[in-house]
Amino acid sequence: MDAARLAKDTPKSLKTRARILDCAMQLIARIGYHAATNPVIAETAGLTRGAMLYHFPTREALVEAAVAHVQAERSALFQAAADTLPPGSDVTEHAIDSYWDLLQSVPFMAFAELEAAGRTDPAIQALLAPAQAEFDRAQAGDHFLKILHAGAGPRFQASRDLARFMLEGLARSTLTYDRDGRKERLLAVIKRATHMLNRKGDVQDLWPD
Repeated sequence: MDAARLAKDTPKSLKTRARILDCAMQLIARIGYHAATNPVIAETAGLTRGAMLYHFPTREALVEAAVAHVQAERSALFQAAADTLPPGSDVTEHAIDSYWDLLQSVPFMAFAELEAAGRTDPAIQALLAPAQAEFDRAQAGDHFLKILHAGAGPRFQASRDLARFMLEGLARSTLTYDRDGRKERLLAVIKRATHMLNRKGDVQDLWPD
């Protein structure tokens, strides 16, 4: 290991690097990927331009590290939600409420912003692809199976996918009137639809009345 790498692996250097990546994640979620430039991130982190270049000499290096950081934060939040189920709670409703809350969190908002930027930027998309695949497998497997109790097979996979993608679409939607009421009603329908797919037997009405 060379001297430059050793210098960057000191506790102080690692702490500074973590601060930069936290600031990058916060800014990407709050002001967007393109506005969260390296100089803006450095200023927010309280660093000089030279100090920023020491840790991340290029935009590409910072974005690559930021994607990994955001993905790690998303996975940690998702695992925590999967491991937390209040006694007596309805597992499906807890799962949907938990994922809805996660979608409002900084790591998930930052990742959504990176995905939007990656739509027209092949370099960003290439960085995101492994994280997207990893998260998709986790949701279809261990983590999401824990919080969205169901089973194996196409019907239960459809149940998980329906809940996931409806929630993600709702989180990114623009509701111009009766925002809270419409979201509450849609969340209730998502829960009922997921229950219906998870349950054997006759399909019940989606609307309660």
